[in-house]
Amino acid sequence: MVLVDDIIAAIEAARDKVMADEIKALVKLGLPRNMARQTVATRFHIKVDEEEGGGADFENRQWQDIN
Repeated sequence: MVLVDDIIAAIEAARDKVMADEIKALVKLGLPRNMARQTVATRFHIKVDEEEGGGADFENRQWQDIN
């Protein structure tokens, strides 16, 4: 039997991986990292905390769903 929390965690991990890959691709195309992060967050309806530093990787950040 699989717990619902495990399923949700797996879905969130997959979403974070896809978002990180998209950010890397946009940065590779020449977009500034903050703009790429904001663009991807908007697409996934995620709120970005603007106070966080720009140097950390996406996987280490806390993203909160917009309510």
